[in-house]
Amino acid sequence: MIKNVYDDEVPKVVTIQETIIETPTVKTFVFPFEITEDIHPGQFVMVWDLTNEKPMTISIIDRENNLMGITVRKAGPFTNNMYDNVDVGDKIGIRGPYGHGYDLSDYKKVLAVGGGSGIASLAPLLSFYDNVELISAASTKDELVFVDRFKKEGISVHECTDDGSCGFCGFSTQLAEEMLAEGDYDIIVGCGPEIMSYKLLELSEKYDVDCQLALDRYMKCGLGICGQCCIDDTGYRVCVEGPVFDKEQLSQLSEFGKYRRDAAGSIVKY
Repeated sequence: MIKNVYDDEVPKVVTIQETIIETPTVKTFVFPFEITEDIHPGQFVMVWDLTNEKPMTISIIDRENNLMGITVRKAGPFTNNMYDNVDVGDKIGIRGPYGHGYDLSDYKKVLAVGGGSGIASLAPLLSFYDNVELISAASTKDELVFVDRFKKEGISVHECTDDGSCGFCGFSTQLAEEMLAEGDYDIIVGCGPEIMSYKLLELSEKYDVDCQLALDRYMKCGLGICGQCCIDDTGYRVCVEGPVFDKEQLSQLSEFGKYRRDAAGSIVKY
């Protein structure tokens, strides 16, 4: 019998072991998963709630205990259902991991910038590398994610809020520029709203440091087949060549920081 190349690309059903209410709109789900050497921060999985399937970045990679975590923000029917109705003991399907993650093996000092729930993409970096300084940003104190988790792990985090309710008052990119001007960082890594990410690319050029940024695009298959997440002008597929792109790749993207495409392929400007 001939085996189909995608026979293995079916969801692995897992049982939720722990849930963490991060904020009034953000929740983390932890479940058993074999953490192999080819699983890296910045990758994503396709999550099946037994009805629908959506891509979610991996927010916890625990190799010692073979645990994985995903973090969802209430933003629509799928994530609302996950937040409100999925809890410890419930089952979900996990397909993946997929995509290209962060590679910081050649850098001495890293500045990581996470905006809102984009911090989920960066969180596993802190258990893989010990040379990362992190900016965690949100609109207000109540929306900062993973603060307690980072403190328990003894990680120093620069908190940043738009309204000044916690830490630095202003945008994450403003704080990042202050730190770049004073520090000797080799690279900026980031994940958050695309306007933020585009500014980080500009800062990397201004201060002559490298950068790796995670981008978000509408995905359907996660395998690079459907082409839904292709980026102008390169045709890079976010699910395969990304979600994390380096400085050279980012400079080739004509749509970066300007627009994205919705489920129908129509342009949506930022």
